[in-house]
Amino acid sequence: MTTLSNASSHATSVKTYLQDLQQRIVAALEEADGCAFVSDSWERPEGGGGTSRLLEEGNLLERGGVGFSHVMGKNLPPSAAANRPHLAGRAWEAMGVSLVLHPRNPHVPTVHMNVRFFSAHAEGEEPVWWFGGGMDLTPYYGVAEDARHFHRTCRDALEPFGAELYPRFKAWCDEYFYLKHRKEPRGVGGIFFDDFNALPFDDAFAMLRSVGDAFLAAYLPIVAARRDTPYGERERDFQAYRRGRYVEFNLVFDRGTLFGLQSGGRTESILMSMPPLVKWRYDWHPEAGSPEAALYTDFLVHKEWL
Repeated sequence: MTTLSNASSHATSVKTYLQDLQQRIVAALEEADGCAFVSDSWERPEGGGGTSRLLEEGNLLERGGVGFSHVMGKNLPPSAAANRPHLAGRAWEAMGVSLVLHPRNPHVPTVHMNVRFFSAHAEGEEPVWWFGGGMDLTPYYGVAEDARHFHRTCRDALEPFGAELYPRFKAWCDEYFYLKHRKEPRGVGGIFFDDFNALPFDDAFAMLRSVGDAFLAAYLPIVAARRDTPYGERERDFQAYRRGRYVEFNLVFDRGTLFGLQSGGRTESILMSMPPLVKWRYDWHPEAGSPEAALYTDFLVHKEWL
């Protein structure tokens, strides 16, 4: 049974971990980039706040944001209660680390990672908690070994908690990060999970930590392999065009963006995931046999990478 005192203890443990994770990831990215992240702390009028860490116009990252937030309120927003409508209107608490990195070199993929904790409670009822998160990779010029490495790292992070989790969360990621109006995936996927409390709290929290701790191992080797690949205006133009898909997904489908806006979150922090330069082009199609066409035929398809 989860009592209110236990729920408070759980939240404190998760918050401590998330703040440490944010700092570790920022430190590793600063070392990789050579430029420093700025820090911007904020408070939310209804309750809570957070710290946004942002790097723009770096050596590696054209834009990168690593945010921590811990917010609470009296009425759970509709986006957060989508899968649990009976919880709508309850008091709630949410915390998480969310990052999106947009590298300058088009051969280095964009990446997203998020780990989060939710709890909802009402007077006279047991608190309800769950974890969510995952990570996904969005290349512009795909490399099969990069996709395999990313998925392998995700699988290994989940393996200690059940062999069935990676295939389940991989399929969930493929389904979630899909632009229905374009009929195409956002990238090569990864893992995604939400409303997860199938394990006891300690085990579920350990799984979340394993996912969060795996991010740097999943992404930095890809950065090291691709960051010095030569590119020109053609590659930058295609990168800007494909970034438009990222914007479309975040503004139309992403539950985290919708939750942040519906719950009165800080707009600058919610939208720091947006790429700095984007292009849209009417009814454009890549030339057959080109490297750009290979992204569509070989990578923007749901497939088993392992």
